[in-house]
Amino acid sequence: MSEADDSAFHRGAGVNPLPQSQPAPPPKPVVAFNRRELDTILRLYGRMVADGEWRDYAIDLLNDRAVFSVFRRSSEMPLYRIEKDPKLAKRQGAYSVVATGGVILKRGRDLAQVLKVLEKKKHLRVVRA
Repeated sequence: MSEADDSAFHRGAGVNPLPQSQPAPPPKPVVAFNRRELDTILRLYGRMVADGEWRDYAIDLLNDRAVFSVFRRSSEMPLYRIEKDPKLAKRQGAYSVVATGGVILKRGRDLAQVLKVLEKKKHLRVVRA
């Protein structure tokens, strides 16, 4: 190889160019709880943990919905699932609370109102004076 051939080889003249790679498709958006929604859910969760009702939780962020699952024990099925499904926002409301058997306990547009179905009822008694 002559000196001219050697310099041409180092500049890439003898190398086949790489095929044009196609740009990667944009990642699919994931539905998630925002900070305010998560704060509302975790306040309820904290009260229920303090009362000894709930012990564990899981958050699943899926392509079509976000799910906050509540467990009595971590090895069981969730007691309740708090779901955010933006596709239902205009029709039935984006938020729903689903019980273990798949029964929807409450659905609506306001998360705080939907979570009221999980609040413990205050038991009132009549006391004679």
